[in-house]
Amino acid sequence: MTNMVTPLPYQALSAKIPDEHLPFDTLNDIDALSGILGQERAVEAIQFGVAMQRPGYNVFAMGDSGTGRSSYILNYLRSEAKRRSAPNEWAYVNNFTESHRPKALEFAPGLANVFESEIRTLIDGLMGTFPAAFENPTYQQQKSLIDRAFNEQYEAAINKVEKASVKIGVAMFRDASSVSFAPMKEGKALEENEFAALSDEERDAFQEGVSALESLLNEELLALPQWKRATYDLLRQLNLDTVKEAVEPLMSGLFEKYKDDADISAFLASLRTDLDTTIIDQMADDKASENRDEIGRRQLYEDLYLPNIAIKHNDNEGQPVIYEPHPTYRNLFGHVEHSSDQGMLITNYRLIRSGSLHAANGGYLILDAEKLLTDHYLWEALKRALKSKTLKIEHPYADLGMMNTMTLSPQDLPLQVKVVLIGARDIYYLLQDADPDFQEMFRVLVDFDDTLKRSKESELSFARLMKDRIDKEEYANVTRGGVASLIEYSSRLAEHQREMTAKIGDVFELLGEADFVRQMAKDELITEQHISRALAAKKHRTGRVSERIIEEILEGTVLLESDGHAVGKINGLTVMQIGDSSFGAPARISTTVYPGGKGIIDIERESNLGQNIHSKGVLILSGYLGNKYAQRYPLDISASIAMEQSYGYVDGDSASTAELCCLLSALVQVPLRQDLAITGSLNQYGEVQAIGGVNEKIEGFFNVCRARGLTGTQGVIVPKSNANNLILNDDILDAVKDGMFHVYAISTADEALHLLTGVEPGVANDEGEYPEGTLSAKVIQRLEEISKLGEDESEDEDEAEESEEKTKKSEK
Repeated sequence: MTNMVTPLPYQALSAKIPDEHLPFDTLNDIDALSGILGQERAVEAIQFGVAMQRPGYNVFAMGDSGTGRSSYILNYLRSEAKRRSAPNEWAYVNNFTESHRPKALEFAPGLANVFESEIRTLIDGLMGTFPAAFENPTYQQQKSLIDRAFNEQYEAAINKVEKASVKIGVAMFRDASSVSFAPMKEGKALEENEFAALSDEERDAFQEGVSALESLLNEELLALPQWKRATYDLLRQLNLDTVKEAVEPLMSGLFEKYKDDADISAFLASLRTDLDTTIIDQMADDKASENRDEIGRRQLYEDLYLPNIAIKHNDNEGQPVIYEPHPTYRNLFGHVEHSSDQGMLITNYRLIRSGSLHAANGGYLILDAEKLLTDHYLWEALKRALKSKTLKIEHPYADLGMMNTMTLSPQDLPLQVKVVLIGARDIYYLLQDADPDFQEMFRVLVDFDDTLKRSKESELSFARLMKDRIDKEEYANVTRGGVASLIEYSSRLAEHQREMTAKIGDVFELLGEADFVRQMAKDELITEQHISRALAAKKHRTGRVSERIIEEILEGTVLLESDGHAVGKINGLTVMQIGDSSFGAPARISTTVYPGGKGIIDIERESNLGQNIHSKGVLILSGYLGNKYAQRYPLDISASIAMEQSYGYVDGDSASTAELCCLLSALVQVPLRQDLAITGSLNQYGEVQAIGGVNEKIEGFFNVCRARGLTGTQGVIVPKSNANNLILNDDILDAVKDGMFHVYAISTADEALHLLTGVEPGVANDEGEYPEGTLSAKVIQRLEEISKLGEDESEDEDEAEESEEKTKKSEK
């Protein structure tokens, strides 16, 4: 004998909070809690990950968005990083011998800016010294002496030729760049017509004289290149001496200060050498000096000598903690910019731009795993950098032949950074399966739970976290009842009476909306009424589809009964997910049964609308029916199961219990109650298993019943294992309390059948027989009839075949 299942009391349909769990009147009576609620496992893991300094112990924090994982990790890393020493700074400087390979200099924290300031002071000194040093009278006098010595040598040679020309009657003319000769007679140079009137002897004599003079001129000026070279050397040495005399006082302090730093000393030495060339070439030349204004000269000095600081830190700020919201190759590794000069792209070390890895070097870098993995090349580049502990700036696609602009190859920097990836669980498991390097490089898993256990302590901690939120956002104070409603809403999101959701962001969102409702009502405190109205408003904003479904049911467009009895028809419960909202939608399931051997046909699967799990649930029915009812007679039935007016994909096995009840109703023609709806997953032994979305499913059928008018007999049947998941809204609680709606929790299919048919399912005796009149006995009797019907048809077929054979023999 199976006892009829009784409805659950209304107290079992929610998780109200005892008064002693929240010992305050408003949140102003308690202290705020900053940080994260619960998550002891995750906290322990991140502490281990930060403390472990061995290679490969990078961190992957996984969990759902909204659990506070990002903010907690960021805050924790910042608090830990402050306790540690700041890393060294780096600056790129000019490589005067190979300009396309800029060098990098390392500085103690805070000293890179000091060095930059010192170079700027040097540049200021150069601006004040040059070109004034070349305008000094002493320099000009020495330069004039060098120029005069050259001019005297040149004049002496020219004068010697000129004297020789006078003796032979030839006029010599000279200008700044050439010497020429002309015939002369009676101390006067001849014109062309006068020279033509001369006799042949006179013209020949003139030509011979010119040839002799040209030979003499060549002999005298044979040493001219040597004179020029000697003059150039003297002038350059004069310039070098002048530059040295002017620059040494400017740089002596720098050489002395950095004498113990080999790299900086080497840079200063190369800078000092380059200054000789730059100053002499650009400023000792009068024309170059005239064409370069003061701003241009300063820009020249800065482009050549000023350091480009890539990484800077303050000594009192600890290690850097950098969150990169947009991880691209340029943003992570840095890049080299280009500028346009007369249509050409040019660059230099001053156009090197650092990335997030530069900023996080020596500390922590936080990245979103999903964003990082959108670029496979970027993921591979990050792994190479972490493995080699080297930070390299290069064009990401240079190896693919996609880079045709001249660029730089800056010196690689040593990389010491702990990377923290934040992502969903499926990304973590995907990386584990697809990338063998991942496990070696990200050995610390920080797993944020989706839910938190409810207890007196955790509920009070929840309230303190709400206190911190209202303080930060400047919300109004919240009453105890308001906090209790928030906790109940959190349990609703977690779908468990003894748990709260870890997605605290959703609760914060509701709190903000409740404060808005309070503002509109011009109330002083946020109460449970404001929480309830905010939830109702949110439901209304996203409830167009669910309301439309109820309207279609009421209009009769969607066939679904909420009263009476019917054979082979039952109300199932489904959940629909649209965007960020989910709601329950009842649906009719119908079954037809007739003799035959086709078995159970799932119309959803046959029409390619039934997904794998749904098809699995239907197949389990055959196992259950065969195990319980087909021990003596074969299961020679043909049955068709369909979810009516369903035109989309159907998945999940939560309708399998409803399908079983519907199938047996059609088989033995026993009507089912239509004022009940049922959900539950069935196994092959008739045990009803838990399903998801139980609250939405119950509310979906309740809304239909309430819209038609509650009769007092209506209700839903859910798995008993889902009893802990019931967090129903106050409308249903009130209806259950008043006896107008009922929620039944079952463990077996027989209990469901008893509720739906009112017929005792029956319990088999030792011989496997069920008492007369029970539902199980009727099922076995019907299977026996169908089986015998099949035997009679088989005998008729055999007799027909024998008769046909006798007829053929007689004809022969």
